[in-house]
Amino acid sequence: MKDQNLNIPDRVIIFFLSWFYSGKFPKAPGTIGSLATLPLIYLFAKYGINIYSLLGIILLMYVLACWATEYIQKKHHLHDPQWIVIDEVIGMLITWSFVMKTDIASLFLVFFMFRFFDIIKFWPASYFDRMKHGLGTITDDVVSAIYAGITCLLVQYFFGPSAL
Repeated sequence: MKDQNLNIPDRVIIFFLSWFYSGKFPKAPGTIGSLATLPLIYLFAKYGINIYSLLGIILLMYVLACWATEYIQKKHHLHDPQWIVIDEVIGMLITWSFVMKTDIASLFLVFFMFRFFDIIKFWPASYFDRMKHGLGTITDDVVSAIYAGITCLLVQYFFGPSAL
């Protein structure tokens, strides 16, 4: 799929799904997409976003991402292409919602735990990963993010607030 042959609405959708083209990075696009979420997390923290607003934004992004992914995958006969990294963005935001801290240790833990669970794909993430539509493409990372967020909370509980 060549981006220069696309109409403007499809280009906008791809811009969103690839998270400002970070997913087009030739090596490890999921990792790059996850890292590209950190400025958004920083902005949310800087402006004091509360958990309810964050969850509302995540829900809106999730619905848009499922629709846009389904649309692009059907139109271009794709299944979960690597350049779609909006699921990593949503996953990072969900994982961060469990701790909502922006010190280096917390952000490293959020990033590491999310990437770990996203790569391993424990059930039911593996179930969603096998689905052939937009909902599955996005939801496997949501499940992985919940596992990652719970793990971050457990690290905080067992190692104290200073662990995060």
